[in-house]
Order: sequence, then C-alpha cells, then structure tokens
Amino acid sequence: MNFDLLKRLCETPGVPGREDRVRALIADEIHGLFDAVEVDAMGSLICRRGPRPGTSTSGPHGDPTDDGATIGARPKRVMLLCHMDEIGFLVTSVDDDGFVWLDPVGGFDPRNLFSRRVRLCTDDGDLPGVMNPGGKPVHISTPEERKRIPEVPEFYVDLGIPADSVRARVHVGDYVVMDEPCLQIGEKVVSKALDNRVACWLGIEAVRALDASGTGHVCEIVVAFTTQEEVGLRGARTAAFAVQPDIGLGLDVTLSCDTPGVPERERVTQHGKGFGLHVKDSSFIADWDLVKEIEALAIDRGIPFQRTILRAGGQDGAAAQQAAAGARAVGIVVGTRYIHTVTEMVHTGDLEAARDIVAAYLGTVG
Repeated sequence: MNFDLLKRLCETPGVPGREDRVRALIADEIHGLFDAVEVDAMGSLICRRGPRPGTSTSGPHGDPTDDGATIGARPKRVMLLCHMDEIGFLVTSVDDDGFVWLDPVGGFDPRNLFSRRVRLCTDDGDLPGVMNPGGKPVHISTPEERKRIPEVPEFYVDLGIPADSVRARVHVGDYVVMDEPCLQIGEKVVSKALDNRVACWLGIEAVRALDASGTGHVCEIVVAFTTQEEVGLRGARTAAFAVQPDIGLGLDVTLSCDTPGVPERERVTQHGKGFGLHVKDSSFIADWDLVKEIEALAIDRGIPFQRTILRAGGQDGAAAQQAAAGARAVGIVVGTRYIHTVTEMVHTGDLEAARDIVAAYLGTVG
C-alpha cells in the first residue's frame, strides 16, 4: 500500500473552498496518468483518460466500438468522484486580546474539539496554535459548570503571540485545520482528514492498479477531485454537470461503528470486512443493477466487501446521479472509526479492497 501518498494527502491542509494545496499535491502526483487535466470554476480537478488497449490476455471483453461499450458514438463515461476538502474553520475575527474566533466549515461534535493543536493557514504562511472553549478551567469551575459541553462557536484559537502580531498576520477568511500526523498503527491508519483523502488516494491508486494489471479499459475514465463536499456536495454538482457521466462512482469513507457503546445493528460497517458497497444514504439511493454488478465482480475476484446503508449524511455519488439527465451511480466506501475527529481510523485491508474493486470495475466496464 502506498502509505507515503496517503500520509502526504492527509497532512496537507484544505478546508471547503480552500483546497488549493491538496489540488497542487494531486496535480503533481498524477503527472502522466491522464490525457487531460483541468481545474474548473469551483476549483475541482477534472482528470480525463481515454480508452487504453490491454497488454495482457486477460483484459476486458468487448471493443470500444461495441454497442455495450459505447453511448452513441463515444465510449461509456465512468466518473470517479473524490472530494478533497476536510472539515475545518474559517477565521471570522481577532479580538483585542489576540484570540482568533471561527466559523465552522463542516460538521463538528464539540466534544472532540477540546484542547486541540491546530494550524492556522494564511496567505503568508502557517501559524501553530491551540484551540479551547471559553470558560473556567477545572481548578476554579463548579461541578455543574464542568458538566456543560460548549457549543462550537465558543471555541477560539490561541496563537501564543502578541495581539498586535495576530491582527497583523491573521485576516478574516484565513482557515484553521487540526494539526495531527498520519500514522500506521498495527493494521490501521490513523489521521485527521481521512475523510476524504482516502478517496483522493483511491482515485490515483486505482488507476495505477488498472495500469499495472495490463487489462486496459474500453471506457472513458474521468476522475474528479472535487471541492466543498463537506458543505453540500457543491464541487461535485458542477463537475458532474460538466462531465455528464454515464456511471458515477462516489468514493468516500463511511461510518465503522464496530466499537464499544454502539449496538450491532448500527455499526454500518466493520473493520477488516472489506470495502463498503454503498446502497443508500440521505443524499441518494444507488442504482440496484450497479450494486449487483459490482457485488458479482467482487465475489468473482475474491475481493472482500460489505453492503452499507447510512441513515444520515451524503456523498458525491449523489451529484453524479442527479447531474443533467442523470447517471447510474453507486458508492464505493471505506469504513472509518471515529469519523470527523483527529483519530479517524481505517483498516488497510479495507482500503486495499476498495482500490482493487475500483480498478477491476474500470477494467470491465463495457
């Protein structure tokens, strides 16, 4: 597994609307992998790749001119949607004492925000800081005060420098991310921003795996590294409207609640059981024939999988499904423990299974 790439992706900051550093990393990484690469008006990176002949005898069946492999006069178009943004904050103000106040971009549980090291990203460089809520510390608070959980707007950043220096260097619209490393722990990877740098990793590594297999592909592949998913699938909506895919694969993480305190029926996925074949969430219902097609392929190739349904939340596959005249769509997801925290955790076997099924599917479309 290419852990180095995943680590670089996770540790590069990029909140909704400010994904430029992640986009630059990906653009450099994919050099030579696609036929055409462009950045759209929303900042999404759209990477196109035409059909490729196979170099092995076990390549995909059919020919690009066959009716099953084409839509009219063109190859079938498969779009992979991989959002680049991570949850974070935008600066709203700096007070007279130099404390930095924030507005969230993405969903946070305030129980996970206490005493965090953060990075404040400005046009002139990054500043280390700490995040805490306003209020009394444990030594001078009452038992009742200690029971209260602050709301997200009560958290601020302390940069540890004089107030006049903060006001000179920090401006409204600068952004804040958690400052934590990406680590391998046993069979797992732990990091902030696995949601959704996992998908960015998959969008690159699946195409590399397809090339390494020598099977070629008769479809047109479009990998879209999208923006602003965490605030409403915004980049995916415009990208999918422009691409107008025939098939959309929403690559993302999903919950893995196989941990203490969660009933078995609410686990969504379990670590080590394979990639998630995503059937439904609150943004879309997957194309059922596509679900069965990918399931059959996974069984044939011996790739472990689990069907998934998420009660709430959405992903970029919905944008592909609903763009223009619509597309068949499904989600390929990786179960993640402790989601939307700095300790997001995935199983390396599940991540590899997701890569393998995406590569296998791309090699058989048509």
